[in-house]
Amino acid sequence: MLSIFNFFGNILGYLLKALYMIVRNYGIAIILFTIITKILMFPLSVKQQKSTAAQGKISQKQKELQQKYANNRAKYNEELQALYQKEGVNPAGGCLTTLIPFPIMIGLYYAVVFPLKNVLHYSTDLVNQATSVLRNIPGVSENFSSGSFYSEIQIVKHYGSLKPYLTMFSAEQSAELDTFSRSFNLFGFDLLGTPRGSAFSTLLWIIPVLCLVTAWGQQFYMTRTNPAMQQQQGCMKYAMYILPLITVYFAYTMPAAIGFYWVVSQITGILQTIIIHKYYGPDALCAKQEASRAVLRLMEEEKIQPLSYAQQKQIEEKIYHTANQTNTEKSGKNQKKQEGKKKSNNADRYIGSKK
Repeated sequence: MLSIFNFFGNILGYLLKALYMIVRNYGIAIILFTIITKILMFPLSVKQQKSTAAQGKISQKQKELQQKYANNRAKYNEELQALYQKEGVNPAGGCLTTLIPFPIMIGLYYAVVFPLKNVLHYSTDLVNQATSVLRNIPGVSENFSSGSFYSEIQIVKHYGSLKPYLTMFSAEQSAELDTFSRSFNLFGFDLLGTPRGSAFSTLLWIIPVLCLVTAWGQQFYMTRTNPAMQQQQGCMKYAMYILPLITVYFAYTMPAAIGFYWVVSQITGILQTIIIHKYYGPDALCAKQEASRAVLRLMEEEKIQPLSYAQQKQIEEKIYHTANQTNTEKSGKNQKKQEGKKKSNNADRYIGSKK
C-alpha cells in the first residue's frame, strides 16, 4: 500500500519540482499546484454538479416509486433504472470527482514527507546512505532512527548544519539542496515544521485553525446552495461538520506544508463552488434547458418550408368539401330523427283514438 502512495508522490513530485524551479519557493509552488489541479478537475466538478442537479430533479418521482413499490424491491429497482434512463441521469456520475482528490492529497503528502526521492528524485540508495551516516552522529541520531518517517524532512530542514556530514552528495546536488532547504519559508511560516510541538511564536498553530475555518466555510456554503444537502438528516448531516475536525488533527500532527495545501485547496474549492453554482446551479441549468428547447423548436420551425398558393388552395378546398359533407350527413341524420318522431306521434294518436 505504501508503495502505491509513494508512486502518486513520485508522479506529483515532477509537477511540484517544475513549479518550484519557476518560482523558487515551495509554498508558492503548492499554491500553483493546487490551482492547476482544480482547473484540470473543473470539468469533472461541473459534471458532478449536473448529476446532482439531475438527481434532485427526479427526487420526487423517486419517492413516488418507493411508495408504489414498497413491497417489491426488484420492481422498484427496475422502474428506477428506467427512470434514470428516461431522464438521462447517471447515479454514479459524481463519484469520480469525489475520489480523485484522495490520491492527489496522498501524493502531495508523500512528496512533502519524502522530498529527496519524490521531488528532487535522488536515488533511494543515496538517500539511505545519507540517513545511515546521520544515524551514527551523536546529538543528531535521534532524528534519524531506523524507520523514522520524517528523516528526509529533517535532512532538508537542517541541511545547513548537516552539510559537513553529507559528503555523499555531489557538488551540484549539495548546491541544489542548499537552495531547496530555504524554499519552505512562506509568509513567515516554516512549512517543514509541525504545529504539534512547535513554539507558539512560530504561528504554525494558525494553519490547523485555518483548516477548520475554511472546511466549515466550504461545507456551509455548499449546504446553502445545494437543496439535496439541506435534506440530509441524522448522521450524514452532522458528519459534514465533524469530518473537518479529522483534517484539523492531521494538519496539527503533520508537516505544515500538508495543512497549508488543505487550506489553499479549500479556499480554491469555495471559489470553484461559487462559480459552479452561478453558471451550473439548478436554476441556471433549468434556464439553459428551457433555452435549448426554445432553440430546437425555432430550428424545427425554420426547417418547415412555406406552402405554395396552389397547395394552400387545394388544402382549403379539401377542408371545405369535408366540412360540407359532414354538415350534409348531420342534416340527413336530423331529418331521419324528425321523421321517426312524427311516426311515433301518429301511432300514439291512432292508439288513443281507437281507445
